[in-house]
Amino acid sequence: MRLAGSDLRLLVVFDAVVRNGGFSAAEAELNIAASTISNHMTALEQRLGIKLCQRGRVGFALTEKGRRVHESVRRLFRSMADFEADTEALRGRLTGELRIALADSILTDPSCRLTEAIAAFKTTAPEVSLSLVQERPQELQARIHDGTYHCGIGSFPHPVSGLDRAFLYEETHELYVGRGHPLFDRPETEITPAALQKHGMVRRGYWREQDHKRFSLGRAEATVHQIEPQLMLIQSGRYVGFLPDHVAAPFVADGSLRRLCAGEISYVCRFELVTRTGHRMTEVLRTFLRACLEAHGTDPERDDTAPPRNCCRRRGRRG
Repeated sequence: MRLAGSDLRLLVVFDAVVRNGGFSAAEAELNIAASTISNHMTALEQRLGIKLCQRGRVGFALTEKGRRVHESVRRLFRSMADFEADTEALRGRLTGELRIALADSILTDPSCRLTEAIAAFKTTAPEVSLSLVQERPQELQARIHDGTYHCGIGSFPHPVSGLDRAFLYEETHELYVGRGHPLFDRPETEITPAALQKHGMVRRGYWREQDHKRFSLGRAEATVHQIEPQLMLIQSGRYVGFLPDHVAAPFVADGSLRRLCAGEISYVCRFELVTRTGHRMTEVLRTFLRACLEAHGTDPERDDTAPPRNCCRRRGRRG
């Protein structure tokens, strides 16, 4: 199949229908009637020779082949947008969209200079539209690898291949409990490894079994994938868990959280900016990468290919 201008119009309609979850829901975005959308979808199916979706009284649903076609359509549209941005860059204009995936709960970290990087980037590229989305570490890496996002910023305890990494900063996590927990008011001298092992832990969903076991703490009784749910569970007074110090600080100050074994049980997350290996970097992405490195005081020429430093510190066993 050779794409023509009319085919692109049909693909635009298909994409809008999928994103809106049906013909009627896509009317407002496309500014055409549902009956016309239906005709366009039928024409596209005939053009491709593929049944793209089921529609009727039971509602709208993509077929498996339709899902795969839509993934290809999204890749096509992203490539077209990058082509447009590239040609504009040759004329001295930075335009288009920059799609960035972020780990959650990084704004309050004083080591994170992303707001400064964005300000500097927008000064240089005021016409570029930014799209920022929060993702889990593994999904973030996968979606940069497949081109959904141009780049991502996060900490990746289990890095995937095919991504380039630029170090930005480090974040310290320590052990906390909430008010009402049996350990909250216990003297520090009584918080021994044996005492900690009696209490349930919150674990990160992206941790592997050895990640949890390395601290020799209690059994994992709850699982989360983001920091805010972890904070909620710890504040309930029913769990022990790790939090970034910058996230916990205001709650320690108001007395609703207590840090345990300060400086003795902790781990350090290495935050990096990741991009796809071997994919030609657009001038827009190159400009943003440079702004991030400069904001964080990172040397772009630094040889920083070591694996992520998610390491732990544990105290010696008390009596």
